[in-house]
Amino acid sequence: MDYEIVFLEEKTIAGFCKRTANDKSDMEQVIGSLWEQWTKAEKEVKERSNNKCIGLYSNYIGMEYDTTVGCEIKKGQAVPQNMIQKTIPKGKYAKFVLIGDVVKTVQKAWQEIWKMDLQRTFTADFEEYQQGENMEEMEIHIYVAIK
Repeated sequence: MDYEIVFLEEKTIAGFCKRTANDKSDMEQVIGSLWEQWTKAEKEVKERSNNKCIGLYSNYIGMEYDTTVGCEIKKGQAVPQNMIQKTIPKGKYAKFVLIGDVVKTVQKAWQEIWKMDLQRTFTADFEEYQQGENMEEMEIHIYVAIK
């Protein structure tokens, strides 16, 4: 799978968060429920940085991690009461560009990424869903933090 190396500035995210792990039987349900929750509440974020949605994976401990679903906001902006704020640290990332189904294409990509010999930092990895209505042909960027 092809990727390019990019350097990103820090990003601030507002959204909903739950802890899960790749080896938990309910991982897909946990992540799916976050996306459902986000879809119902995303209009509560009044001053988004853009119209993209973010799926963030952070606070890795072994195979466990926090999953946050939300959007990028301006630093210092108030976060709606029922949401949390997370930070994507500035740094070096492997950027993968995908086009396809928002579930199947992303799942397949992560399966391949986990097998790759990337020098991952496990600080924050994320999916950035570009604007669009077609969930079967969406452009998705995956960023994996690397050394």
